[in-house]
Amino acid sequence: MVGVTTPPQGPRRPGERGEPARRDVPPRPNPGPPRPEPPTQRFRAPQRPVDAAPTERLRPPPPVPPADAVPTERIRVAQRPLEPPHLGSQDTPPPALKKPRRSWLRDPLSLALVAVIVVAVLVGGLAGGELYARHRVDALLVEVAECVVRDGASVSFGVNPPFLWQHVTGHYTNISVVTEGDNVQDAKGMKADVSVSDVRLLGTSDSKGTIGSLDATLTWTAAGIKDTVAANLPGVGSLVTGVTTDPAAGTLNLEAGEITVTAKPVVNDGDLGLEVVDVTGPLGRDTVQTALDGLTAKLNAQYPLGIHADSVEVTPTGVVGTFSTRNASIPQDDADPCFARL
Repeated sequence: MVGVTTPPQGPRRPGERGEPARRDVPPRPNPGPPRPEPPTQRFRAPQRPVDAAPTERLRPPPPVPPADAVPTERIRVAQRPLEPPHLGSQDTPPPALKKPRRSWLRDPLSLALVAVIVVAVLVGGLAGGELYARHRVDALLVEVAECVVRDGASVSFGVNPPFLWQHVTGHYTNISVVTEGDNVQDAKGMKADVSVSDVRLLGTSDSKGTIGSLDATLTWTAAGIKDTVAANLPGVGSLVTGVTTDPAAGTLNLEAGEITVTAKPVVNDGDLGLEVVDVTGPLGRDTVQTALDGLTAKLNAQYPLGIHADSVEVTPTGVVGTFSTRNASIPQDDADPCFARL
């Protein structure tokens, strides 16, 4: 038996054969046959001549920022070579790179500033020590000088080497002492200008040190001579009313009423003396000479440190004498209280 197969049928439209028409759906209009498409036009690309030069592709210029815009600096980020990830730290970000700090010890400017500060501190300390030592020794020597001469005095020091070094070593190169001129011990109206060199304060059992050299100039006024005679020659000295000088003859004239004594200043074996040249009046020459010898002996005995007279000169205003000593020993406290503070 030959089977009859039914060909597959597609969906049927309503109204077709075998499909009942649905009354609630309106019939679709028939679109008719499709319209033919318009013919397409083929465009050909323009051909470039064989000898034409290749053109350069121009990029548009970058935008120009406004005039008031702040220029920005392009910062390049230093690239760090990739490192293999560490186990167990995949989620941990790598540590940030630290800029190496430059040690200040390698900076020439820092070293120069440090050197300047150190030098300034040293110089300031030395200057302060120099001033302190000068002030201390100045006050000490002024007291010693005023005690010796019994008058006001001022002291100055040499600067070579620096005084601080002299004070530390106890070796003073140059010292100058000038008195006010009221008196030198019992000599009224006398001024002393003293220069001392090579002083070494190295105490021993016999002395506190040594003085290499001492030179002094003593200026004795005529009025001071009159006051000195009057104060040290009781009775006779009170009769002296005035003293005049004769530089040409190198003599002094002491006037006491009707008595006139002419005496010449001299140096005998390091002692200053007054040698009587002439006496007018009732007094004898020997009597006057004995009185003047007693006066000059008293004055010479008061000079410390072995100071002795070298020369004497009569001037229009008085007498000028030079005195000195060499390699003198500074006495201990019991020998001369004036040097007790050295």
